Amino acid sequence: MKKPLHTILYSGIGIAAVLALVVALNFLAGIFKQRIDLTGEKAFTLSQGTREILGKLDTPVKIRLYASLANPDMPVILKNYARQVEDLLSEYQQASKGLVTIQKLDPEPDSEAEDSARLDGIDGEQLPNGDRIFLGLSVAMLDQKQSIPFLAPNRERLLEYEITRAISRVATPKKPVVGIMTPLPVSGMGSPMMMAPQSSRPWIIYNELKGDYDVRNIPMASTEIPQDLAVLVVIHPQNISEQAQFAIDQFLLKGGKMVAFLDPASPLQSPNPMMTPGTMPGSTLDKLLPAWGLNFDTSKVVADMTYLAETREGRQPTYLVLSENALSPEDVVTADAGNMVLILGGAFTGQPAEGLKKTVLAKSSKESELIDPMMAQMGGEAIVRSFKPSGIEYDLAIRLTGKFKTAFPNGKPEPATAQPQPSPTPAENKDATALKEATAEASVILFGDSDFMQDAIAVQEFPGPFGQRLVMPANGNLGVVQAAIENLTGDTSLISIRSRASRDRPFTVVRELQAKAESKFRDKIAQLEQGLAETERRLNELQSRKEGASQQFILSPEQQKELENFRKKEAEARKELKLVRRNLRTEIDALETRLKWLNIAAVPAIVALFGTGLALHRKKRSAAK
Repeated sequence: MKKPLHTILYSGIGIAAVLALVVALNFLAGIFKQRIDLTGEKAFTLSQGTREILGKLDTPVKIRLYASLANPDMPVILKNYARQVEDLLSEYQQASKGLVTIQKLDPEPDSEAEDSARLDGIDGEQLPNGDRIFLGLSVAMLDQKQSIPFLAPNRERLLEYEITRAISRVATPKKPVVGIMTPLPVSGMGSPMMMAPQSSRPWIIYNELKGDYDVRNIPMASTEIPQDLAVLVVIHPQNISEQAQFAIDQFLLKGGKMVAFLDPASPLQSPNPMMTPGTMPGSTLDKLLPAWGLNFDTSKVVADMTYLAETREGRQPTYLVLSENALSPEDVVTADAGNMVLILGGAFTGQPAEGLKKTVLAKSSKESELIDPMMAQMGGEAIVRSFKPSGIEYDLAIRLTGKFKTAFPNGKPEPATAQPQPSPTPAENKDATALKEATAEASVILFGDSDFMQDAIAVQEFPGPFGQRLVMPANGNLGVVQAAIENLTGDTSLISIRSRASRDRPFTVVRELQAKAESKFRDKIAQLEQGLAETERRLNELQSRKEGASQQFILSPEQQKELENFRKKEAEARKELKLVRRNLRTEIDALETRLKWLNIAAVPAIVALFGTGLALHRKKRSAAK
């Protein structure tokens, strides 16, 4: 009788101990939350940039999360997303070692929480029945406050960046000054040559910069750059004057910093009505670049068969989708960019002048060449047919650092006027104050394209819930632009966070296979076109030898033979082309099959082998005992 009683007693104690252990583990897990992130770019783990910003905090930060979880009309997708936001905020609280506190509020109608939400700039979204639902947050430190009025689930990849940026803004209320010099309506100023309705709207990049910096518009005709600028941003400086370039020159010699976006051809800029149809305006810094040892040819754009874009019109070798292989992993501007899309971009050539160091941020592949911008308007397939790879990796974006030397050794250039100006007196001569060499190290980042930051390329716009206009990054373009400016202003912590918002990985291996296969039959296409031209020339020559108007439309035996030979050659060439194209598809299909088997079978096979090995190891140990 005692043995069964002991068994029941021990079993009951064991079950109670297991229950207590499970409860304790759940309690500890609730305190020390840990998640396993299996995404390739760790999209659901706090980035190093966030941890750096949290590590700099020395004053408590309060985050209020407003979510209408008790409202039965709250969509389920928003309720689920609100819980995801709560989980992320708890990681902020843990990583900040208590300096970030979280307050969760449910703004029910006529409640103090609703009044608090409106004071924080979160008005909620009105439902058809008149009620309002809330899903937003505010970040406050002392008298500084930043709000995110609505947390959209389809912007989940930007959630960490938006929260961390709000914390950074309240922690550093004094914003660096950024000057923008451009002839384009970046700030939303209408232009008679910009007839599109959206031309009156500021560009997305401009709004983003205004949130982080004190943004000033610098006129293109400026003769002096304010020295309180942290960074000068020059966008598509078409027809920039020598006086303005001299002002930039002196700004850099005094230790200034600049990001410049040049362009050999800008298809997104509306052409001047007086301009020849089909032309696309280019821009460069023709006085400054040679002094720095560089050249930027505005008569050539880069075409690349490895990084070409696939559009609705087909393949576009001058529209480049640059993957991580084309971007520098060592530089913070492009290390986590993910991808960039360039539209008719140009290349920087030459070697930096003495005292300057060049860092390549973005480059083309060796399957690239420089072509005339007008050829790009003929269509992508026309470029593919005549493509001849140069074997050169062209520099598409570079960084120059060091002590610059002036591009104006003779001093400030005189303005171009119709009437000659009298020579200035010594007292009026300002050349004495013009610098010839830098007094401090400067930094310049140059991009060979300006279109890539425009809204049509950089973002995707779509209607959100409750009639909102939502904007999402279409690629890493805006992230690279912001990263370049942040890097030169000294704040690099946000770079690694924003870059995770867009991760488009084009199949560059497949693209390389296509480029190699196409190179095999590109000569065949050229031979076919050359044979066609030669045959047409021969036919015209025979036609001109005929006598009389009555025979102009009758083929002679020589012409018939010539035409028959051409058709035979054409049939043979087309047959060869079909064979090569079939081989190309076979190579691509084989690669796709290998990738599928790797993804579907490799991981289960590894798990099975690991399990089998573990079982054999345990069996061996048991047999040894």
